Amino acid sequence: MPPSTITQPPRDFSARGAPTTYFTDPDVLTVDPAFDGLRQPNAPIQRLWTGALWSEGPAWNSVGRFLVWSDIPNNRQLRWSEDDGHVSVFRAPSNNSNGNSFDYQGRQLSCEHLTRRVVRYELDGSATVLASSFNGKRLNSPNDIVPHPDGSYWFTDPPYGAQLYEGTVDAAGGPANKAGRLNPKLGQPPEIGSYRRELPTAVYRLDKSGTLTQVAGEDLVPDPNGLCFSPDFKKLYVVSTGQGPGDTIAGGKGDMHVFDVGTDNKLHNGKLFSNFMIDGVKCGPDGVRADVDGNLWCSSNAGRSVGYSGVTVWTPQGRLIGRIRLPEVCGNVCFGGPKRNRLFMAASQSLYAVYTATQGAAPA
Repeated sequence: MPPSTITQPPRDFSARGAPTTYFTDPDVLTVDPAFDGLRQPNAPIQRLWTGALWSEGPAWNSVGRFLVWSDIPNNRQLRWSEDDGHVSVFRAPSNNSNGNSFDYQGRQLSCEHLTRRVVRYELDGSATVLASSFNGKRLNSPNDIVPHPDGSYWFTDPPYGAQLYEGTVDAAGGPANKAGRLNPKLGQPPEIGSYRRELPTAVYRLDKSGTLTQVAGEDLVPDPNGLCFSPDFKKLYVVSTGQGPGDTIAGGKGDMHVFDVGTDNKLHNGKLFSNFMIDGVKCGPDGVRADVDGNLWCSSNAGRSVGYSGVTVWTPQGRLIGRIRLPEVCGNVCFGGPKRNRLFMAASQSLYAVYTATQGAAPA
């Protein structure tokens, strides 16, 4: 087990570990008094399951009352059922899916690394390819996606899927396989292996007619990753993660940007939201979700800085107000549960959850 995120007493998050003996979980930290109204005092952090290789893309299904998330290297989606805590394989293969969400009609959206596309699972059980190219060029590896009430979907397209561990590399000569020594066809269906990176990183909007528009290029947000809307959909928050595999054009800095969403469905007035430096530690964000008051709950990857990985919580003005410490790097988060007041945290090999005193702002 990794070292505990607290020093005294040592904490064991496993199923055999003793429960916390505190009224307030010692790893849910108030940085600013504004966080006290958002945390649930008598709710412990729980490790619901472990056994993945890299957990990502948690999304809550309100009708089925289950959580679906991606185990990217194992090429599967997993499902945690609220009724008895049972975890099962939900979809395999998943084409190394990363981000997942449910739209306003209850349909699952998934960003696939391997096939470099965005798909929607229809209510009748069929699947629809929503986006696989832009201006005749194949997408890189869609990462995260959020629905808008107007029927559009907004998603990010960084290069992280162009690697053997989470997808497959480019064909020979591509940025992720320049020397051509890696064989992208090994272990893949016959149609996979010819793709190579053709586009810079970007953020896209897919309207309900199927028209795909680039809303932010890498000049505004290099290597865009997680994203979410404010509760009124007037702002879009986009995480810019560090340089990815084969990314020779741009590289993010581990920060987050915020934009005004205009009535023209374009982004305006972009600015840095936070550089995520906390106590001199870089708490690199990945996924992000907003609560009903517009506070941002961001996953935190602090590397080997024990006690800083987990979740950071910020006001809409960019002020840090709280932290949730996990013994693993956290990749992404979402709100769920019947009341949408439970924060689920997909963290490296495990799935964690903690009840809050607020609710998520939109479908997970």
